[in-house]
Amino acid sequence: MANGSVRVRFCPSPTGNPHVGLVRTALFNWAFARHTGGTFVFRIEDTDAARDSEESYEQLLDSLRWLGFTWDEGPEVGGPHAPYRQSERMDTYKEIARKLQDAGHAYHCYCTASELEERRDAARAAGRPSGYDGKCREVTSEQKAQYEAEGREPIVRFRMPDETITFTDLVRGDLTFTPENVPDYGIVRANGAPLYTLVNPVDDALMEITHVLRGEDLLSSTPRQIALYKALMELGIAKAVPQFGHLPYVMGEGNKKLSKRDPESSLNLYRERGFLPEGLLNYLSLLGWSLSADKDIFTIEEMVAAFDVADVNPNPARFDLKKAEAINADHIRMLDVKEFTERCAPWLKAPFAPWAPEDFDTAKWEAIAPHAQTRLKVLSEITENVDFLFLPEPAEDEASWTKAMKEGSDALLRTAKEKLESADWTSAESLKEAVLAAGEAHGLKLGKAQAPVRVAVTGRTVGLPLFESLEILGKEKTLARIDAALARLSA
Repeated sequence: MANGSVRVRFCPSPTGNPHVGLVRTALFNWAFARHTGGTFVFRIEDTDAARDSEESYEQLLDSLRWLGFTWDEGPEVGGPHAPYRQSERMDTYKEIARKLQDAGHAYHCYCTASELEERRDAARAAGRPSGYDGKCREVTSEQKAQYEAEGREPIVRFRMPDETITFTDLVRGDLTFTPENVPDYGIVRANGAPLYTLVNPVDDALMEITHVLRGEDLLSSTPRQIALYKALMELGIAKAVPQFGHLPYVMGEGNKKLSKRDPESSLNLYRERGFLPEGLLNYLSLLGWSLSADKDIFTIEEMVAAFDVADVNPNPARFDLKKAEAINADHIRMLDVKEFTERCAPWLKAPFAPWAPEDFDTAKWEAIAPHAQTRLKVLSEITENVDFLFLPEPAEDEASWTKAMKEGSDALLRTAKEKLESADWTSAESLKEAVLAAGEAHGLKLGKAQAPVRVAVTGRTVGLPLFESLEILGKEKTLARIDAALARLSA
């Protein structure tokens, strides 16, 4: 499909930190708009004053910018259908609700919550569908006066047509819903506040949205919205019913749907850990779609060039943190070294860095960066991989000390120091030969010989390539740390 008339939307509610499932929805809509040369509309659904917050709104905008998404219409960029925040469109919803009532597509429902529950229970007991039973569809003026005298405040309910609704889902194919399974539903609360069931389709109609790509959890509301679009078309408010595509669930641990309460669902978690936006988006695109059977690593440009909604898999997709990290690691390797050093910058200063700012040495950092780039899964790992260069003493890690400093380690370290003193400190290979020779003198292979040296110098049993690290740290500091380790061993 290559059609500049495609109009899609991403319309989150500003409640809390964005969820990775929400980001996946944004990504598929954005990629579809960019692939087709269409329009990506960013709209804020903030009609729930009790749950929405300005802080969450700012966080949403910041998150989309961090991910690299641009929007053609929406907050901060404007557009022909402004405003793009539902809280600023209340008069529109009120007027359309009134028009729907005047045309007979909606009516006042005076049933109380307890009456509805009682009738639902009775329907279930009789084996009938338990949705709204249409009691207030044909209320007489006498009944209306009686209800109002009792102080009942009505909601506005949409009148579903008594017909089967069939549509072709872009992801799932043909779907059919029978009338008994899609009862009349509320569109305006008793206090006059419009519900999602009204504002979402109304905005899609007024903003001329052509394709609605959203989560599978909203599939059951689609037949209701199709009926509402048809009513809006009758009133001259909507031009057409959009095409729908329902994206597969993202599953978390234990094959349960990933929810906002699951720690791994929080976008902020990935930002704080140092995922690259391009690495995270590459992984999220694989939750229901793939570029090809044999290619998991690709750029966002490659995704946009290939993306087609018809290729989305309807089956649930499982979120796998290890795979997300592995894909992110590949994207870290794809950066040029200069960009890698720039991307690491936040983790090389407070509050992440344990060293004093004046102890940070730019030349040493630039020398170690290419070695670090081949080892990281996420950028936050840089801090403990390079701290040995900038701390006055290596980090104390008791588990590493216990593991490396076996019996005879003191003798090995003394020999290693002696060999290193006469080595060529401009060559990592020369330093390796010195430690290899020390190991041979004690009947040890290189792997065993270098472990006490690594812990003495860096504080940890694992880290960046050892001999390049020693070369960058320098002769004086390396030998002083070996002396300190020997003093600790003799104590």
